[in-house]
Amino acid sequence: MKYRLSYSTWGKEEETAIKNIINKSQLTMSKITQVFEEKFAKKLNRKYAVMVNSGSSANLISIASLFYKKDSPLKKGDEVLVPAIAWSTTYTPLQQYGLRVKVIDCAQDSLNVNFNKLSKHITNKTKLIIGVSILGSPAELDKIEQICRKKNIYFFNDNCESLGAKIKKKETGSFGLIASHSFFFSHHISTIEGGMIVTDNYEIYCLLLSLRAHGWTRNLPKKNPLVYEKKQKLFEQYNFILPGYNVRPNEIYAAIGIQQLKKLDKMIIQRRKNLALFEKLFSNIDYLNYFKSNNFDSSFSFPLILKEKNQKLLNRIFKILKDNKIEFRLITGGCFTKHTYAKYFKLEIPEKLINAEYFHNYGFFVGNSSIDLTNQLRLLHKCLERI
Repeated sequence: MKYRLSYSTWGKEEETAIKNIINKSQLTMSKITQVFEEKFAKKLNRKYAVMVNSGSSANLISIASLFYKKDSPLKKGDEVLVPAIAWSTTYTPLQQYGLRVKVIDCAQDSLNVNFNKLSKHITNKTKLIIGVSILGSPAELDKIEQICRKKNIYFFNDNCESLGAKIKKKETGSFGLIASHSFFFSHHISTIEGGMIVTDNYEIYCLLLSLRAHGWTRNLPKKNPLVYEKKQKLFEQYNFILPGYNVRPNEIYAAIGIQQLKKLDKMIIQRRKNLALFEKLFSNIDYLNYFKSNNFDSSFSFPLILKEKNQKLLNRIFKILKDNKIEFRLITGGCFTKHTYAKYFKLEIPEKLINAEYFHNYGFFVGNSSIDLTNQLRLLHKCLERI
């Protein structure tokens, strides 16, 4: 493959970290996980962080935690507003917990939700809004957070694709009552598999600790808002208080994460350099659109959209990319409602999803990475410059 979707960011540091964990024989979640959580929370200027085994699991127990809050918990049938484009497991927990899902179109010049349409469709039934920054491009999270505070609505920020992106010099992961992150291979840092949840709310933090590990009390702080002060150590080993899961990470994931986090800033700088070259090369191709960055993107990948009246070129483009061994994918998870599994949700679509459906049908992306992609991007440009 001449141009891959993603490239390894590991070096000797990650290899050494793995060997150290194996030599210690403590592979399951323990002290190294806690160290990584503390470092990650500090990086995003959040009070608490909870590591899990994937970004999807992070989304799952984040939504679950809102159902077990003592004050104003979510209830089955409550309304949640979501963007039309996101990854599948942004939505899946909403169906599993019985929420009514209202789908909002994305902007014309962005894969992210159209904020004006989002705010227009908030009602007194709206209890939760989900913000997603697609492929490293910041959504208007500051505006979403402001309106959620004003209207007393929960704000969950799925930041799985945008670690390192910023809004007015503030990390996108610092927005929301809860924010989730993914550490899959192609993401901004990679721990093999893995995810992280951050919050400033102590009750949410304790709920996440319990939900992550079977719903038991074993990992809760001695003083916590969920149960009485823990006293009998033996009893607390198997005291189940919530219908939880087992989505714990392991020490290897965490040890790798500590090393990857040290490199994050430099890796984001390289991604932005690649992005600048991409925008320069593709600014003069008249049949393709791309979304201009604002210097604060963390640039997960490079999305391209066929301009209107050029839709017939799509299959031809795909053949050229395949023939030249350039990996590509359709736009992230595409438009949510275009997938078969949407039939299992309680859906409301207040306006036609014109932009999301167009991007779904006529968009694709190629990869970005934290290595220099000059040669790969020049190859891509050469292939698509004239067709």
